[in-house]
Amino acid sequence: MAENVRPRVRVPKTAAAGEVITIKSLISHKMESGQRKDGDGNVIPRSIINRFVCAFNGEVVIDVTLEAAVSTNPFFEFEAVVPEAGDFTFTWYDDDGSVYEETKSIAIA
Repeated sequence: MAENVRPRVRVPKTAAAGEVITIKSLISHKMESGQRKDGDGNVIPRSIINRFVCAFNGEVVIDVTLEAAVSTNPFFEFEAVVPEAGDFTFTWYDDDGSVYEETKSIAIA
C-alpha cells in the first residue's frame, strides 16, 4: 500500500431532483511511472492509481483508466445528474492492489 494516500471529494449536500451537479475528486498519491531509477541505478517500480470509478446508488457515473503519464495527485472534475437522494461512491485502484474508497451522500431539496 502506498504511503499517505488520502482521497478527497466535494459533492453538494443537496440538489433538486434531476439537477446537474459538479463533482470534484482528488487523491493524494505519489505516482511513480516505472521509468525512473533510484540513486543506485535500480528502476523504481511503477506505482500509480490505475483506475477511478464513481457510482451513484450502484450505477456507474464515470469509469476512468489511468496510465503511467498521469500526474501526481490525480484530480477529476465532472458533472452528474441527481435523479434522487442517495450515495456517491468513489473508488480508486492502485497498482499494488490497494483500493481506496470514499462515500458522500446527497439529499433532494
